[in-house]
Amino acid sequence: MRILVAGGAGYIGSVLVPKLLERGYVVDVLDLLWFGNYLPPEVHVIQRDIMEVTEKDLEGYDQVVFLAGLSNDPMAEYSPSKNFVFNAASPAYLGYMAKLAGVKRYIYAGSCSVYGYTVNDLYDENCPAVSNYPYGISKLQGEFGSIQLQDEKFSVIAFRQGTVCGYSPRMRLDLVINTMFKSAVVEGVITVNNPAIWRPILAIQDAASAYIRAIEASLDVSGIFNVASGNYTVGAIADYVKEGVKEYLGIDARLQIRNMQDYRNYKVSIQKAETILSFRPRFDAKDIVADLVKNMDKFEDFENPKYYNIKTFQMLESDSRNFDDTETLEDAIEQRSWG
Repeated sequence: MRILVAGGAGYIGSVLVPKLLERGYVVDVLDLLWFGNYLPPEVHVIQRDIMEVTEKDLEGYDQVVFLAGLSNDPMAEYSPSKNFVFNAASPAYLGYMAKLAGVKRYIYAGSCSVYGYTVNDLYDENCPAVSNYPYGISKLQGEFGSIQLQDEKFSVIAFRQGTVCGYSPRMRLDLVINTMFKSAVVEGVITVNNPAIWRPILAIQDAASAYIRAIEASLDVSGIFNVASGNYTVGAIADYVKEGVKEYLGIDARLQIRNMQDYRNYKVSIQKAETILSFRPRFDAKDIVADLVKNMDKFEDFENPKYYNIKTFQMLESDSRNFDDTETLEDAIEQRSWG
């Protein structure tokens, strides 16, 4: 099977693509490489904007996976226009081109943030998606545009992912468990803005497993699927991180509880993914902390801007310099005296 992974050099793709190669698939990656390339050297990378991809470019692929876009609420609020182009228009466009090219399946990386505020109900895929924030809205639009392309010859699977956390060669420290881990190690403090709100968490290894299950599912399967490793209050997440760094690193971090208002609160059921895709999460919050500890020698420079999406974009903008699409953000960072 020949697979194209758009955004495949990113946080999830850098874990998923090697696993696909191990299973014998032929994998190409479409990515502008803004954050560098940590993929195996044998992976063919097409360095091009998604909106420039044509039907001809996608001919010969069996499946296309969309992992691209701008990730998380701070990025969406920082650049609303790019948020709606990259997260809403791009996936619908790429899916449309894939369908024209005769691709059999399109897999879209969405987000559980589309649920917005759910009080204390456990939401499944039939529950209303009513996010009022730019990121959630754009991800819902991308999902809607992708799922509308589905027919008897074109399978579309859209994931509503929990917050992905854990170690990746293209590391990020702007995700809830990763952020708390960094704060515990560097400052000895774990800050919790609101301990009561719920978040579905998805270990990055479970995320890769979900995509493999989708790729290998019968082509009769289409639809929207929640995927998460578990639902946790942010206070419980902090406790897992505190316990983990003490057990594995001997760091007795202090909790700082702020009790700030947060209008994003959701927990989800993954029963549909378990039943139809045979998705079985194998990692919990403490496992994610153990994974970060195991690999922390690979991201010891905790303040490096490349680990924080919004920090990197802000620095590039403040520099009043538009980097070329063929230049990685990592290259741009190295040319500046940012440390």
